[in-house]
Amino acid sequence: MKSFSYTVKDELGLHARPAGMLVKEVKNFQSKVTLERDGKSVDASRLMAVMGMGVKKDQTVTVTVEGNDEDAACEALKAFFKANL
Repeated sequence: MKSFSYTVKDELGLHARPAGMLVKEVKNFQSKVTLERDGKSVDASRLMAVMGMGVKKDQTVTVTVEGNDEDAACEALKAFFKANL
């Protein structure tokens, strides 16, 4: 299992467009990816769950990746967060 934390820098937070892009990125991997904020954890492959977290600017999320391709998935998701959020 791999995990990392990221503080959202996007003015609008984790809104519909980046949430949709995140779900699409997660589905490229076999590993299970979860997002956690303030003790609430959701499956990152479910768009409505990701948007339902209501992550705003300057809030920190923890991304956990578990599975066969967790190393590649973790690196790709780190890059995704830096580029899009």
